[in-house]
Amino acid sequence: MDSTLAYIDQGSFLGLRALGRGPLAQYGWIYEHPVDVDALRRFHYNLGHGLLGRRVERSPLPFGRDRWVTWTGPTDVDISATIRPRGEAMAWLDEQLRVPIDPEKGPSWRLAMQPLDTGGAVITLVASHTVCDGLALTQAINQAASGQTWDLGYPQPGARTRAQALRQDAAAILRAIPDFANAVVAAVRLARNNLGELSSSAGRSAPAPASLGGARSVTVPAVVSYIDEGQWRERMESLGGTSNSLFAGIGAKLGQTLGRVDDRGLVRLQFPVSERTEGDTRANALTGMTLIIDPADVTSSLRDVRAELKRSLSALSEARFELLGPVALAPLIPAALARRLEGMALGAGAPVGCSNLGRLEPPVNRPDGTDAECIVVRQIESKTPAELLDRLGGTLFLASGQVNGKVSLSVSAWRPGGPNSKDQLKTTVAQVLHEFGLTPTIE
Repeated sequence: MDSTLAYIDQGSFLGLRALGRGPLAQYGWIYEHPVDVDALRRFHYNLGHGLLGRRVERSPLPFGRDRWVTWTGPTDVDISATIRPRGEAMAWLDEQLRVPIDPEKGPSWRLAMQPLDTGGAVITLVASHTVCDGLALTQAINQAASGQTWDLGYPQPGARTRAQALRQDAAAILRAIPDFANAVVAAVRLARNNLGELSSSAGRSAPAPASLGGARSVTVPAVVSYIDEGQWRERMESLGGTSNSLFAGIGAKLGQTLGRVDDRGLVRLQFPVSERTEGDTRANALTGMTLIIDPADVTSSLRDVRAELKRSLSALSEARFELLGPVALAPLIPAALARRLEGMALGAGAPVGCSNLGRLEPPVNRPDGTDAECIVVRQIESKTPAELLDRLGGTLFLASGQVNGKVSLSVSAWRPGGPNSKDQLKTTVAQVLHEFGLTPTIE
């Protein structure tokens, strides 16, 4: 097994180091009944012997490609010795995002459990996006909960001597010269085709992490809603849509309500599109597509949203080349330039991030072998200074998955300058879902 990071994973890791922060993928399970701790520990073991069982080891060369080494995770599940009220389940999930995660120094992922005063518990799995994208994490959970392990064949940390590493990584750089040349061509084309957007977003570059000093860090407010799967299906069909277009319509309406529109009143939705294949070991096997949606009529018809989804998917091959063509340059990008590129990568205006995992396999909801009553799926950055969130134009991200007869919809949002509170976001999400004729239970 080649342990060299794929170019997109290299870019993710170098971006994390340049910015001093990065996205985390989180699953949460809320149990209203006692958890089988022994089964949970077996799940934890299996996670460490699958797609999550690795961390990054750096190349000794400044522009060398980094490599994966085996790492089976923390020694045990982090089980709290105290009991907390059931009503604090979401607050605890937020707190777990603030526990350090590092794909190089470790832990690159962690599993934790908080007993609740009702006799149940809340469990969470948090992982660095450098180690796994949303679908990779879902696949790892599905395999671990099904009792499967996967030997990736990566070397132990420090297996190469410095001389071996220098020699091998220098040879890899020489072999990659054609990739660099093709990436330069793609980068020039990308810049030429998006000159206006690059100019308008260039001013949103992030400062060096050290310059933020003691700036107040925040966790972006987030809520999760549960909708009966039958009601979800009835509404999508009555509005002439699909599950994905209903999800996109909700994203567009939330974007409008929270002021994330362009000067024409349109909302820009950014969707990851998985390219994961059988046996794929890339951490981030994905590309992306952008939808431009008019939110004015999405609560009465999803036909235009469905058509825009179809159009974007048909144009995906061209968009993929434009998006991923330059990624081979990732090892060559200095940290200062990476910080400048962040604002450009966000795109012009105020995009809305969307990740719909669709129908999940039943084991994904069974970390202890039994069905959790509630599941939480989200991607979020933690410990980000409020000043930086404001400078980058705020954020709005939606994630969704369907399992055990429910649609789980997580929404995280930050409005530049505020107000920003979980109660306000809860009210906004409830209002938008009611406009779609949906009756949610909000955790």
